[in-house]
Amino acid sequence: MHLRVLFHNNCFDGACSASLFTRFHRECIGGVDEYSYKGLMHKAGAQFDPADFLEVDKGNQNAIVDFKYWNSPKLTWWFDHHQSAFLTPEDRAQFDAQQTDGPHAMRQFFDPNYISCAGFIAHVASKKFGFDTSGLKDLIYWANLIDGAKYESARSAVEMDAPAMRLGMIIEAAKDKTLIPRLIPMLTEMSFAELLEQDFIAQEFEPLMAEHKRAIGMIRNRGLVEDGVISFDLADEPIDGYNKFIPYYLHPEALYTVGLTKASFRTKISVGTNPWFTVPENTLINIAAICERYGGGGHARVGAISFPPDADGLAKARVAAAEVLAELQGR
Repeated sequence: MHLRVLFHNNCFDGACSASLFTRFHRECIGGVDEYSYKGLMHKAGAQFDPADFLEVDKGNQNAIVDFKYWNSPKLTWWFDHHQSAFLTPEDRAQFDAQQTDGPHAMRQFFDPNYISCAGFIAHVASKKFGFDTSGLKDLIYWANLIDGAKYESARSAVEMDAPAMRLGMIIEAAKDKTLIPRLIPMLTEMSFAELLEQDFIAQEFEPLMAEHKRAIGMIRNRGLVEDGVISFDLADEPIDGYNKFIPYYLHPEALYTVGLTKASFRTKISVGTNPWFTVPENTLINIAAICERYGGGGHARVGAISFPPDADGLAKARVAAAEVLAELQGR
């Protein structure tokens, strides 16, 4: 049997989730001759390409981790922790209906209260299947810290001294489609420091650190802070993404961020909340709820919206970014 694990691409938690799921499945479920990996990215329009999934009538299985739910008979396993995990109310109803009766009742799991999907998988696998997570504490710790933005300070999040954070930068910026699938099986077998010493990983670090420093300079030059929100438009720059904590590193007085970037496959609005800005929790705006109105999603404190990469998509993204900015500014 062949099991394909589809994961949130260019995401540290997504890669850790895929690795943790593989090890759990191999040790507790078994029966698989081959595991393979396919990254999924949020984009405008349809989120899934059926061609990415194996044909289950041939005895194969598919798993999605740390990504939206797909209402399809091709989906066997699913784990997610995002508030906006379901594309439609009908998908949510279908998922709920099969939890008490159906072939996926012990195969598909959702809980938005978990900080990371890796942590969620570890909990479910341990409690429901007896999976031993004792040797994976470091991976789960860093998945929680990075995905939950639990850094001690903006400086530690941006200057990235820890091996896990450097590896996270490489994962988030990887353009070689083979790098993350090659790395995934190793994440639960080696320390982060050992992984950074692997030739195919080590050669990525210096160029990405230079790009990271360039992103800091661009956001420093473009960022505008008004009414507690930092905003910037980098759509004309050759940059696919940036460390989402750079805005707060440069402007600790900002509570929210609205950033616009453009890649070959999408135009993206990134929306976030400063995790080091101390205000009552009940006064914060739910970012996922805002992003969902534009077809995006995420968590209560961070989210994103995707538009097509063409000129029309960019124009619509700029209109939406202005509307989100005005809402966060209380206008």
